[in-house]
Amino acid sequence: MYPESLKRLIETFKYLPGIGEKTAERFAFSIFDLDDDQVELFKDSLQDVKSKIHKCKRCNVLTENDLCSICTDSFRNNKILCVVEDVKSVFLFEKLGMFNGKYHVLDGLISPLDGINPEDIGINKLVDRIKDENYEEIIFAFKPSIEGETTSLYIKRVLDGLNIRFTRLASGLPIGADMEYVDSLTLERAINDRKEVS
Repeated sequence: MYPESLKRLIETFKYLPGIGEKTAERFAFSIFDLDDDQVELFKDSLQDVKSKIHKCKRCNVLTENDLCSICTDSFRNNKILCVVEDVKSVFLFEKLGMFNGKYHVLDGLISPLDGINPEDIGINKLVDRIKDENYEEIIFAFKPSIEGETTSLYIKRVLDGLNIRFTRLASGLPIGADMEYVDSLTLERAINDRKEVS
């Protein structure tokens, strides 16, 4: 029922995660409310993201340069490295503004059941970097899961013998959680990572 170009635009919006038919239609019709300059900016922004952005050659964070702004920031703590499973995690930490060390982004987590092995997620690049750059602490900032635990233990084992402190993010019960809905892994972590009441 739609003209061909409008139908194609609706289908294109549906490529985005979480966008169904109704939302895609709403987005497509909203384009009619934009002036020509805004449409041009929208088009140019999409093309720029695809053509200019790539991974930092040191840490894999998205950048338009050889090295990202985090790797080139001389005010950051060069002794602490936070290892994450995807680039979105870096931007989340940076928005919070609570971490001043460096990052390294893996290409996911080890998952033998899914056929994802250490060489598939770029662990060799991480290990070489850690050996070259003399870190004192490595923080594993993975989701609390079997895959996250497997990846952490594998990296720690490969680097065994180096004088490095390995830590992971604290995890446990979220504030306000109803105990009957807490999964067993979260509950186990909460028990193991318990803190003294002061």
